[in-house]
Parts: sequence; C-alpha cells; structure tokens
Amino acid sequence: MDSENLSQDTLAEQLLELAIKSGAEAAEVYQSRSLSRPVFFEANRLKQLETNQSEGTALRLWRNGRPGLTVAYGSVLAEVMVEKALALSQLNQPETVELGSNSQPSYPDLGESFPIEVLVDWGKEAIALIRDAYPDVVCNGDWECDIETTRLVNTKGLDCHYTDTTLSCYISAEWVRGDDFLSVADGQTKRGELDPERLANQILQRLIWSSENISPPTGRVPILFTSKAADMLWGTVQAALNGKRVLEAASPWAERLGKEVVAPSLTIYQDPEAGPYSCPFDDEGTPTQSLVFIQNGTLQHFYGDRTTGSQLGTNTTGNGFRPGLGSYPTPGLFNFLIQPGSASLPDLIQQLDDGLIVDQMLGGGGSISGDFSINVDLGYRVQNGQVIGRVKDTMVAGNVYTALKQLVTLGNDVDWNGSCYTPSLIVEGLSTTGRSN
Repeated sequence: MDSENLSQDTLAEQLLELAIKSGAEAAEVYQSRSLSRPVFFEANRLKQLETNQSEGTALRLWRNGRPGLTVAYGSVLAEVMVEKALALSQLNQPETVELGSNSQPSYPDLGESFPIEVLVDWGKEAIALIRDAYPDVVCNGDWECDIETTRLVNTKGLDCHYTDTTLSCYISAEWVRGDDFLSVADGQTKRGELDPERLANQILQRLIWSSENISPPTGRVPILFTSKAADMLWGTVQAALNGKRVLEAASPWAERLGKEVVAPSLTIYQDPEAGPYSCPFDDEGTPTQSLVFIQNGTLQHFYGDRTTGSQLGTNTTGNGFRPGLGSYPTPGLFNFLIQPGSASLPDLIQQLDDGLIVDQMLGGGGSISGDFSINVDLGYRVQNGQVIGRVKDTMVAGNVYTALKQLVTLGNDVDWNGSCYTPSLIVEGLSTTGRSN
C-alpha cells in the first residue's frame, strides 16, 4: 500500500466529476488508507499479532454556496456519496468556497516498514532487560508499524498525496510490593528504527527511583517536569496560539503579538520535516511551513487554516487539519517543538535543593485559562540534588502561563511526547500538597 496506488484509484475523480454534473460548483475528496501491524505483549509474554486495515473517503461539495460533507468507509458507490452530500448541503448556510490549487502533486514516502518478526524481537529484548534487573516486575506492551496514505483532490486541480510509515512502542512495568502497587510506563514514536534498550533503561531508572516511598514536599517548591510529563504545559500554549481562539478572544495572547509572553529562554516552533510527525501538506492541500511561534519568549505568530487566516488577515499557515474524517478542517498542529537547553536530566536534578519530579500524572492539563490541578501518578522527591524516593498521594496546582514565566532551566533531553518534542524543565510558581507516609 503506497501513495502511488492511492493516486491511481479513480474513486476521487469519479466523485468530483459526478458532483459537478449534479450541480455542484466545487468539490474536494479526502482519502485516507492505513495498514497497521501491532504486536501485543501481556504478562511478559507475546500474546497477540494483528493486522488492521482501514480506508475512508470524505466528499465535500458546494452547491449554491452551501456545503455538504459526507463520509464512507471501505468500498463505496460514487453516486450514493454525491446524493448524500447534495442533500446535506440544502441544510447549511452559504459560505465562501476556499480551495487550494496544485503546488506540488506528490511527495516522497516517509519512513521505513519493518516486519512483524523485528517488532517481536524488539519487544522481547526490552522486556528481558527490565526483568533481568527486576524479576518480580510484570511487563505489558505493544509494538507497531503503521503505514498511512493520504490523498487530497479537488476541482481546482489540486492532487497531492504521500505515504507515512511510523513505528511506535509502549511498555508498562507493574511492580507489586505488598500493598503498594507501582506502574511505570514509557514509549517511543519514530521513523526508521525503535530503540528497545533505551526504552528499557528509561523504565529501569524510574524503578530505581521508586525503590522507597517517602513523604512529598509541600508548599511552593521547584517542580521538574520530565520530557514525558512536560506536554501537560504545552497543551495550554498550543491552545493560546490557535488562531481560532484568537478570533474568539479566548486566547490571553490575542493582543500580545510582538510582546514577551513567557520566559526569554523559551523558543517554540513547528518544522514540517522534523521527526515522526513531519507532514508535507495540511488537510486543505496547503504546503506546511516552518514557523516560529515564540522567539526568546516573544510571541511571533499564531497558526490557522484558510478560513481563520483570512479572518485574521494573515493567510493560512498550512495548519488546516481535520480532527476526524467527517470533520471540516480547523486550525491544528502537526508537530510542536521546544528548543532545548544544555543541561542533562541529572544536571537538572542536581540543581534542586528540595523539589519534586513529576513523571506521570492523572487527569488532564490546564484549559486555555492556564489553571490546572493534577494528581501525580508517578513522582519523586529530590533533596540536595539527589532523588531520595517516590512520592504518593501528591497534587500539583498552579497556572501554566505563570509557570512558564518562572522557567528556571531547560534540559537537553528532548523527546517526542505525542506530536510535541519537548525537553525536561524546571519551573517555579506551582504549589504542592501531599500526605505524609
């Protein structure tokens, strides 16, 4: 399954031709095909091999300026889709038709596929490394190779497509010690090759830090968010940079372009060619672009789709994405990168006289207001630059914007957490509460 096969599929052309013949003045077809081969481990052993395939087609057309959107999965009849879309268009208000024209028809395939046997070997290797050091630990996990092909065609001549092959893995290590239950989890998402040894060592480091339960610090102490946990902070920043939120006056940064909004040590950007979440074009067919959102603490840009960019007077930034196949494009991010510092994670820990490391949490992050309160699922207390044990029954609360203005240090241990590429970091201005052991 590759982009060439999808580009040779005639369904898209049939849909566009039939839509125009049926009275539509414009139409677009978005197609997505995926093939995944997950490998599952349970209780330290290989449990299951799967092969999952899916194919979806979305038709959006405009008749008398009124949009109609319909979605179908698997094999479909062009006539049925067009009839449904036309019927739905009668229920909607007219809108401006904004479609892109062709800029580059095809893009090189991204990533490399690996056979199931390799995924199995990687999973066995990671579990063996963990259990060699901790025989009582029970490991579960999954390793996956996912191939996804995307094609977008419209009546203005746009026809672009590419295939993206991504590798991902996830392991949880469960350790029961009497009445105490500990679960440490981590994962990787990459193109090219996964690293089971690195993943196992990350789990082992957390198990070492968790060897003893101790009382948490209380009050306002420095908080070290690991790269795995720091994504909680960036979700709020992503919302504040969303052009749609700016138009709604919901973003606190709506009138702050050119002004300092976070600590001067922070530079935040997107890069269409970076990492496993690189992307050549958005779901409106606009080529994605490098864009610096915040430069040395100063707000430079918001991101948006065609509609939002037009309303803001900035044009699209190539960030129009569909939350789902049956959704209209809306401002979204394909990757989100934080420029790292120079300190390693051990260096960051050594900077703390008395502080808390947050590594896993329960509950979501802050809303666009920035206020949050999280339960620490996995955290560690640091005294005199050394991790002294795991904390339980601990909460951290505060405001994301306040914390990022009081950024102390950025680490150099950048890693992908979802589509966010972030290092570990130390912030102040947050409060900690907990129960003594």
